[in-house]
Amino acid sequence: MPNPLKAVYHNGTFVLKTDCHLPEGAEVELWVNSSQLIAPKISDPREKAIFLRSLVEKMQQSPIPATAPELSRESLHERR
Repeated sequence: MPNPLKAVYHNGTFVLKTDCHLPEGAEVELWVNSSQLIAPKISDPREKAIFLRSLVEKMQQSPIPATAPELSRESLHERR
């Protein structure tokens, strides 16, 4: 069963902010949920072209419907 944990990424290591009750050496799978993810740089022009083509195809498969509500600047920058 998934058990969410909070952690901070520091010097290449995830440092837990919450208690974790796992036996020493237990293997886990991490799912990163952060608005600060940095995409890896693609330096090879062919790889970049393939990536961009794939991105455009995915965007074309999921167009924004003409009936979708128009978002205002205020709603996009809603403060909590």
